[in-house]
Amino acid sequence: MGRILAIDFGRKRCGIAATDPLRIVASGVATVATSSLVDFVKKYIADNGLDFIVVGEPRDMKGNPSESTRYLLPAIERLRQAIPDKPIVFFDERFTSVLAHRAMIDGGLKKMARRDKALVDEISATIILNDFLAGRQYKESGL
Repeated sequence: MGRILAIDFGRKRCGIAATDPLRIVASGVATVATSSLVDFVKKYIADNGLDFIVVGEPRDMKGNPSESTRYLLPAIERLRQAIPDKPIVFFDERFTSVLAHRAMIDGGLKKMARRDKALVDEISATIILNDFLAGRQYKESGL
């Protein structure tokens, strides 16, 4: 059993989170420019090992793919081509930004710190990964 990496994709930057090798705890790793995502993931794999990747799938309130999906799919295809031996799965990311802001408030972060979009992205990736680990999709995936 190895690490799982989660990506909260954005047009400008991506939040990254990962589990420990036993997949017990999900923690924020970094926020990287979207243009550097493939290089970051390849280096992360080389340094830490990885079993698979979970990507937050943007959906609207009705569960349909959101507008930003058209930017996400080509970027994830480039990632698939760069690391063809690592499975990539999608996971519904609705409300993760809202939950990230709530976690920042609950954690006592000052207003200026809560404006840090990079931190919001990293926390969102952590929420995506925690939700994935707790959900049926992970348990049924066999990964």
